[in-house]
Amino acid sequence: MKLNKLPKTTKRKKKRLGRGYGSGKGGHTVGRGAKGFKARSRVSLVFEGTKTKKSFLKRLPLQRGKGKFKPSKSKPLVVNVKYLNLYKKGEKVNLMTLVEKGIIVDEEAKKQGVKILGDGDLRVALTVELPASKGATEKIIKAGGKVIEVKEKIALKKKEKQLKTKKKRK
Repeated sequence: MKLNKLPKTTKRKKKRLGRGYGSGKGGHTVGRGAKGFKARSRVSLVFEGTKTKKSFLKRLPLQRGKGKFKPSKSKPLVVNVKYLNLYKKGEKVNLMTLVEKGIIVDEEAKKQGVKILGDGDLRVALTVELPASKGATEKIIKAGGKVIEVKEKIALKKKEKQLKTKKKRK
Protein backbone atom coordinates (compact mmCIF):
# COMPACT_ATOMS: atom_id res chain seq x y z
CA MET A 1 0.00 0.00 0.00
CA LYS A 2 1.36 3.38 -1.06
CA LEU A 3 0.32 6.56 0.65
CA ASN A 4 0.16 8.50 -2.61
CA LYS A 5 -2.32 5.93 -4.06
CA LEU A 6 -4.92 6.27 -1.26
CA PRO A 7 -8.20 8.00 -2.13
CA LYS A 8 -8.50 11.58 -0.91
CA THR A 9 -10.88 12.06 1.99
CA THR A 10 -11.32 15.77 2.58
CA LYS A 11 -14.31 16.51 4.73
CA ARG A 12 -14.52 19.67 6.74
CA LYS A 13 -16.43 19.93 9.97
CA LYS A 14 -19.50 22.17 10.09
CA LYS A 15 -18.84 25.62 11.53
CA ARG A 16 -20.41 25.78 14.97
CA LEU A 17 -22.18 29.03 15.69
CA GLY A 18 -21.77 30.89 18.93
CA ARG A 19 -18.66 29.08 20.19
CA GLY A 20 -16.21 31.98 20.36
CA TYR A 21 -13.64 33.39 17.94
CA GLY A 22 -11.71 30.14 17.63
CA SER A 23 -14.65 28.25 16.13
CA GLY A 24 -14.11 29.73 12.67
CA LYS A 25 -17.42 31.56 12.52
CA GLY A 26 -16.70 34.87 14.16
CA GLY A 27 -17.50 35.53 17.75
CA HIS A 28 -19.71 38.40 18.86
CA THR A 29 -22.81 38.14 16.56
CA VAL A 30 -21.87 34.90 14.74
CA GLY A 31 -23.73 35.63 11.53
CA ARG A 32 -27.04 36.56 13.13
CA GLY A 33 -26.83 40.29 12.51
CA ALA A 34 -26.94 42.87 15.28
CA LYS A 35 -30.02 43.00 17.48
CA GLY A 36 -33.55 41.72 17.36
CA PHE A 37 -35.69 38.64 17.86
CA LYS A 38 -33.84 36.50 15.27
CA ALA A 39 -30.47 37.41 16.75
CA ARG A 40 -31.46 36.13 20.17
CA SER A 41 -33.42 32.97 19.33
CA ARG A 42 -35.12 31.08 16.54
CA VAL A 43 -38.57 32.16 15.38
CA SER A 44 -40.90 29.35 16.37
CA LEU A 45 -42.97 27.52 13.80
CA VAL A 46 -46.22 28.72 15.33
CA PHE A 47 -45.32 32.42 15.56
CA GLU A 48 -47.78 34.61 13.62
CA GLY A 49 -46.49 38.07 14.34
CA THR A 50 -49.24 39.67 16.42
CA LYS A 51 -50.73 39.37 19.87
CA THR A 52 -54.18 40.67 19.01
CA LYS A 53 -55.21 37.86 16.67
CA LYS A 54 -55.98 34.51 18.26
CA SER A 55 -53.33 32.12 16.97
CA PHE A 56 -54.19 29.38 14.50
CA LEU A 57 -53.25 26.66 16.97
CA LYS A 58 -55.57 28.10 19.62
CA ARG A 59 -58.41 28.00 17.10
CA LEU A 60 -57.92 24.29 16.38
CA PRO A 61 -59.64 21.65 18.52
CA LEU A 62 -57.43 20.20 21.26
CA GLN A 63 -55.45 17.10 20.36
CA ARG A 64 -53.09 15.40 22.75
CA GLY A 65 -49.80 13.63 22.12
CA LYS A 66 -46.84 13.79 19.77
CA GLY A 67 -48.67 13.41 16.46
CA LYS A 68 -50.97 16.40 16.81
CA PHE A 69 -49.24 18.40 14.06
CA LYS A 70 -49.16 15.48 11.62
CA PRO A 71 -51.83 15.22 8.93
CA SER A 72 -54.70 13.00 10.00
CA LYS A 73 -55.24 11.36 6.62
CA SER A 74 -52.46 9.12 5.36
CA LYS A 75 -51.63 8.37 1.74
CA PRO A 76 -52.71 5.07 0.20
CA LEU A 77 -50.34 2.12 -0.14
CA VAL A 78 -48.75 1.94 -3.58
CA VAL A 79 -48.72 -1.28 -5.61
CA ASN A 80 -46.97 -1.13 -8.97
CA VAL A 81 -48.27 -2.95 -12.05
CA LYS A 82 -45.14 -5.15 -12.23
CA TYR A 83 -46.18 -6.95 -9.01
CA LEU A 84 -49.51 -7.96 -10.54
CA ASN A 85 -47.70 -10.47 -12.79
CA LEU A 86 -48.02 -12.93 -9.86
CA TYR A 87 -51.70 -13.37 -10.77
CA LYS A 88 -53.06 -15.85 -13.30
CA LYS A 89 -54.98 -14.78 -16.40
CA GLY A 90 -58.51 -13.51 -15.69
CA GLU A 91 -58.14 -13.21 -11.89
CA LYS A 92 -59.60 -10.31 -9.91
CA VAL A 93 -57.29 -7.89 -8.12
CA ASN A 94 -58.72 -6.45 -4.89
CA LEU A 95 -57.66 -5.98 -1.26
CA MET A 96 -58.30 -9.59 -0.28
CA THR A 97 -56.35 -11.13 -3.17
CA LEU A 98 -53.43 -8.72 -2.65
CA VAL A 99 -53.25 -9.83 1.00
CA GLU A 100 -53.47 -13.53 0.02
CA LYS A 101 -50.58 -13.14 -2.44
CA GLY A 102 -48.52 -11.39 0.27
CA ILE A 103 -48.11 -8.15 -1.68
CA ILE A 104 -49.58 -5.94 1.08
CA VAL A 105 -50.32 -6.19 4.81
CA ASP A 106 -54.01 -6.53 5.73
CA GLU A 107 -54.22 -3.97 8.58
CA GLU A 108 -52.37 -1.20 6.74
CA ALA A 109 -54.41 -1.74 3.57
CA LYS A 110 -57.71 -1.38 5.42
CA LYS A 111 -56.55 1.79 7.21
CA GLN A 112 -54.90 3.57 4.29
CA GLY A 113 -56.34 2.00 1.15
CA VAL A 114 -54.44 0.84 -1.95
CA LYS A 115 -53.70 2.47 -5.29
CA ILE A 116 -52.26 0.80 -8.39
CA LEU A 117 -49.47 2.73 -10.12
CA GLY A 118 -47.98 2.13 -13.56
CA ASP A 119 -44.35 1.20 -12.88
CA GLY A 120 -43.21 -1.87 -14.84
CA ASP A 121 -44.89 -4.08 -17.43
CA LEU A 122 -48.00 -6.24 -17.15
CA ARG A 123 -48.21 -9.46 -19.17
CA VAL A 124 -51.44 -10.89 -17.69
CA ALA A 125 -55.06 -9.86 -18.40
CA LEU A 126 -56.64 -8.99 -15.05
CA THR A 127 -59.75 -7.38 -13.63
CA VAL A 128 -58.62 -4.67 -11.20
CA GLU A 129 -61.17 -3.53 -8.60
CA LEU A 130 -59.01 -0.82 -7.02
CA PRO A 131 -58.22 2.83 -7.79
CA ALA A 132 -55.50 3.08 -10.44
CA SER A 133 -53.48 5.88 -12.01
CA LYS A 134 -53.87 6.77 -15.69
CA GLY A 135 -50.62 5.01 -16.62
CA ALA A 136 -51.59 1.88 -14.73
CA THR A 137 -55.04 1.85 -16.33
CA GLU A 138 -53.52 2.10 -19.81
CA LYS A 139 -51.14 -0.80 -19.12
CA ILE A 140 -53.90 -2.99 -17.69
CA ILE A 141 -56.16 -2.36 -20.68
CA LYS A 142 -53.24 -2.90 -23.11
CA ALA A 143 -52.61 -6.31 -21.48
CA GLY A 144 -56.25 -7.24 -22.13
CA GLY A 145 -57.68 -6.57 -18.68
CA LYS A 146 -60.11 -4.00 -17.30
CA VAL A 147 -60.27 -1.57 -14.40
CA ILE A 148 -63.41 -1.26 -12.28
CA GLU A 149 -63.15 1.78 -10.04
CA VAL A 150 -64.40 1.49 -6.48
CA LYS A 151 -67.03 4.19 -7.13
CA GLU A 152 -68.30 2.30 -10.17
CA LYS A 153 -68.42 -0.90 -8.12
CA ILE A 154 -70.54 0.80 -5.43
CA ALA A 155 -72.88 2.15 -8.13
CA LEU A 156 -73.23 -1.36 -9.60
CA LYS A 157 -74.13 -2.75 -6.17
CA LYS A 158 -76.80 -0.07 -5.71
CA LYS A 159 -78.32 -0.92 -9.11
CA GLU A 160 -78.34 -4.63 -8.22
CA LYS A 161 -80.13 -3.86 -4.94
CA GLN A 162 -82.71 -1.74 -6.77
CA LEU A 163 -83.36 -4.54 -9.26
CA LYS A 164 -83.79 -7.08 -6.44
CA THR A 165 -86.26 -4.86 -4.60
CA LYS A 166 -88.26 -4.31 -7.81
CA LYS A 167 -88.44 -8.09 -8.38
CA LYS A 168 -89.62 -8.67 -4.78
CA ARG A 169 -92.38 -6.05 -5.18
CA LYS A 170 -93.74 -7.80 -8.31
